[in-house]
Amino acid sequence: MISLYIHIPFCKSKCKYCDFLSFPKSEYVNAYKEALLKEINAFDCNDTVKSIFIGGGTPSLIDSSIIAEITESLGKFHIAENAEITIEANPGTLTDYKLKTYKENGINRISMGLQAWQDSLLKTLGRIHTRDEFLKNYYLTSKYFDNINIDLMFSLPDQTFEMWLETLENVTALKPKHISAYSLIIEEGTPFYNMDLDLPDEETDRKMYHSAIKYLADKGYRQYEISNFALPEYESIHNTVYWQRGNYKGFGLGAASLIDNVRYKNTEDINDYIRGITITEEEVLSQEDAMAEFMFLGLRMTEGVSLSRFSKEFGIDPLKKYKSVINKYSDYIIINGDRLYLTTEGLDISNMIFTDML
Repeated sequence: MISLYIHIPFCKSKCKYCDFLSFPKSEYVNAYKEALLKEINAFDCNDTVKSIFIGGGTPSLIDSSIIAEITESLGKFHIAENAEITIEANPGTLTDYKLKTYKENGINRISMGLQAWQDSLLKTLGRIHTRDEFLKNYYLTSKYFDNINIDLMFSLPDQTFEMWLETLENVTALKPKHISAYSLIIEEGTPFYNMDLDLPDEETDRKMYHSAIKYLADKGYRQYEISNFALPEYESIHNTVYWQRGNYKGFGLGAASLIDNVRYKNTEDINDYIRGITITEEEVLSQEDAMAEFMFLGLRMTEGVSLSRFSKEFGIDPLKKYKSVINKYSDYIIINGDRLYLTTEGLDISNMIFTDML
């Protein structure tokens, strides 16, 4: 089984917190599409495709006929009948025609970036939409799609705890199947990095996070990963492949792949990509690196990792391999049968635990 990722790097404008590989350069769209189709056509694979994710950037910004061409090109692969096929969308960029085209071309899941309920916060973040535009697009999307994810962010500049609760209350009232909730991280190279921001303190950040876990659970959303919550049977298949180190192939600018324990990375230079230069990095993972990835990616999930799968894959007992780390963080790690996972408090300090496993 394999999953496919398609990167569409175009956006209307760059959000102030965004460090993703994206830019508002629409003049490249057609040339980029041709290069992308060539890369897809050049990849041979007999594995069954279990999920496809069209991300960005803002894939919903470009003409839906281009998305249709891309999905049509994927027809060369054996796509599972129940494959999850997602496209990312920003409110304000969706139309009835686009959504209809997506559905006709096999897309069955929409991931919408709301981030915050309050227009004042959306403006601070540099988002291109208002709350009303989000609601208009959400109701329009729900005419065609049952499986919708909404992305949210907390610990935003000028965001109060009450604002975060208001966001959770209003979003859950819409009953999306999936909600992602991320704490804002100020990344170097973003406009926010050089700005004097009024950010919530660490105590408020954790209060926001824990309140989200409890509130969403009360509304029927199970936390299955540090930042992801879903109604029963609506966990993201595609993201789970990443966390469980399944095989995935990335197409497009800067896209990453993991195939049979080899990592590949595409060029981040759009001119090179359009000229046909794709993979610029290739790394065969050592067993040590693969074991560490197995642990720190798997432990992002609330069900944790399978001890027997680790032993089978690497020929080593994980309880012996990571004995010192497990002992050091014994208050934050639970071993129950074949599973090893983090407590809620363990998720709070997961980066420390993961660092010690490297």
